[in-house]
Amino acid sequence: MTNDLAFAGQRQGLMLMAFRVGAQEFCIDIMTVRELRGWTPATAIPHAPAFVSGVINLRGAVLPIVDLARRLGLAESAPSARHVVIVAQIGSQTIGLLVDAVSDILTVDETLIQATPDVAVSEQIRMFVEGLLPVEGRMISLLNLDRVLPSNIPEAA
Repeated sequence: MTNDLAFAGQRQGLMLMAFRVGAQEFCIDIMTVRELRGWTPATAIPHAPAFVSGVINLRGAVLPIVDLARRLGLAESAPSARHVVIVAQIGSQTIGLLVDAVSDILTVDETLIQATPDVAVSEQIRMFVEGLLPVEGRMISLLNLDRVLPSNIPEAA
């Protein structure tokens, strides 16, 4: 499903991919997305941060998997075949983002992005959220992937 939220006659807009993590909906700039993959079990990495599920083999390259529920401090669920890995490019690093489901592709006018109210979200999530998008009666949080991924995640080989 694709939603076009750009103003009439204005074809320029920000392209976003929306996805669910638990009961909450988030989105990221679609230009960071390289591909979508189904969940495959990850190999644990000793001493990795708790939000790193492990690594998988992506066509011969090592891909670290970040569990967004853990990273955002949300309720976790055991990864299953219904989960999706969003392969994203963040700076020079390629990582996999474990999410519950991809829900939408959005084209939005940047003026629709609203500031995150101080009392609306937890402090942990607020540091990762750039703003909120009202879409068809629901609110979608725009994630800043540069903040989600700390600089100490190992780069993909």
